[in-house]
Amino acid sequence: MKRILIILFAVAGLWSCEKDEIRAVMNEGAGTQITLSAPSLVLSKDEASNPVLTVSWAAPDFGYAAAPSYLLQIDKKGGDFSKGYSTSVGSALKKEFKGSELNAILLNLGLKPDEVHLLDVRVSIVLSSATSIVSPVASLSATPYANVLDLSTPWGVVGDAYNDWGATPDGPFYRTAQNEVYVAYLTLKNGEIKFRKDSGWDVNYGDSGADGTLDAGGDNIKVTAGTYKITLDLGKLTYKLEKYSWGIVGSAFNDWGATPDGKMTYDPFSDQWRTIITLKEGEMKFRLNADWGVNFGDNGANGTLDDGGDNIKVAAGKYLVTMNLNDNTYSLLPVTHLWGVVGDASPNGWDGPDVLMDLDYSQYAADFDTKGVWVARNVVLKAGEIKFRADNAWDLNYGDTGADGSLESGGDNIKVAAGTYDIVLDFSGSTPTYKLTKK
Repeated sequence: MKRILIILFAVAGLWSCEKDEIRAVMNEGAGTQITLSAPSLVLSKDEASNPVLTVSWAAPDFGYAAAPSYLLQIDKKGGDFSKGYSTSVGSALKKEFKGSELNAILLNLGLKPDEVHLLDVRVSIVLSSATSIVSPVASLSATPYANVLDLSTPWGVVGDAYNDWGATPDGPFYRTAQNEVYVAYLTLKNGEIKFRKDSGWDVNYGDSGADGTLDAGGDNIKVTAGTYKITLDLGKLTYKLEKYSWGIVGSAFNDWGATPDGKMTYDPFSDQWRTIITLKEGEMKFRLNADWGVNFGDNGANGTLDDGGDNIKVAAGKYLVTMNLNDNTYSLLPVTHLWGVVGDASPNGWDGPDVLMDLDYSQYAADFDTKGVWVARNVVLKAGEIKFRADNAWDLNYGDTGADGSLESGGDNIKVAAGTYDIVLDFSGSTPTYKLTKK
């Protein structure tokens, strides 16, 4: 019996030794080098939709079969990548960037357009939650471009019909293709307005005689409530107010006009008309002034606007709808959530409805649900607190625990001082961030 036990222990010992011998051991030199398709780039809007950079790397030799995933990271030269750009590419061995995508990344890193910047690029090889290998850093030189138009002017609309004679910012005029001709798109109340420069009274125009002619320091201009296009011609010293509003109508939204059309707003940063809207399955068109005198559909379903064209079929969902009257095109881009600003500092308090944010889709058109940048401009806040939430509900909301500019799901309320702000909610990095810019 003892002999049998000795033999069994000997066999067990041999099997144990064999297991030790076949245990996988990682090569000490396992790693990879990354390659850039171009070491230096000058980005331009002309190549916004074209591939401009490919970052690639070889699969490491671990000495055994492994299934790593890869995290590509970009940061300013000398940065530690903690606040840089990072994206998981799964098991892929390369990542291709289009011009608009890379440009947005650079701008979100705080880099100024039209200047040369040095960047560090690396890939992290992730084997488990506790094991990763970081590649050596590759250097990239890149020059971003400004991704928004600057149509701003020093001129604005003031009055009790708009902003209680300056209690909030004047309604802005924007440049047009004609020299000294400016345009504003505003919703006015019953009351009076004037036009002034630099939000001051040193240079202002009214209309003495109500004849459409601008008079320096002239009489207030009486208006009735409505949404207007105001054209200011400083070359001829004339002005024109005309009722003007674009909207979405159809079975997909308001049963072809049973309720008001879905209002679109002018975006001077892209010179387009936009709205974020929830649509039902059905059909829609665009029309001017809630009237059928001017309406656009799409003959051929090719994304081109046609005067009086066919109804546009849509599936149910939330969309960012854009209408470009410069090239007569439109787009409907699905979005998962509609983001807004809520709080006792916001106009409608903690119960909402929230201040709806616009999606800056031009930066992340291919992946804006996870990489999107949302903006709300000229938001008047009271002294108090705010948070960001999706779809006017508390199921998904962000606050800032630690007041460090990074957002946490369900985090602390964000304290703000009274003022007018541009508000940015940025999902482009590994951690959501926000920015409040007081004007």
